[in-house]
Amino acid sequence: MDEELRALTERARAEAAASGGPEAVAACERLARGADTGALAAVLTESGQPLWARELAAFRLGVAGDRRAFEALVLLLNHRDPPRCATAAYALARLGDPRTARAAAALATNELRVAYALHPVRLLVALRAPESVPALVTTLRRRLRPHDPYRRVALACVDGLGELGDERAAPVLNDALAHPALAEAAVRALARLPGGR
Repeated sequence: MDEELRALTERARAEAAASGGPEAVAACERLARGADTGALAAVLTESGQPLWARELAAFRLGVAGDRRAFEALVLLLNHRDPPRCATAAYALARLGDPRTARAAAALATNELRVAYALHPVRLLVALRAPESVPALVTTLRRRLRPHDPYRRVALACVDGLGELGDERAAPVLNDALAHPALAEAAVRALARLPGGR
């Protein structure tokens, strides 16, 4: 079993046991191991399904490349619970849906949800889509305000822009040099740009 699926299954099993007892745990095991894509997709559309079941079904469909998982995974990517965001990002990176980068960019640049932008930022780096650099530049520029509390998001943008190696990132990375929490990462990122600025 894939390590990501194993971690998700363990978390879902614990949630199922806490909320529904042995029957829910058995349902969790079925979703993790034996359900076909039709049964997994049904979990996403049936009313009354618990969040752990929807997450497990969406994850399995996503890594299988089944685009019926897209909407559920995007919702999970913007969830307040970081482990749900991480599993959604993992599945979305493997889904192969052309809408993924646009959705991740919208989430990464949404100032009302910036507290949950870390995983959309990391997903944009993994996707290397046309939307990636502009979204990371926008998000990082906003994080360079004085006393911004979202340093982890800013650092993910700096590291991601270095990994993407696009010269359009040079101005905002140069601005990041003035921020002590970001300066070292910005130096490394700038060195990875064409010409090693």
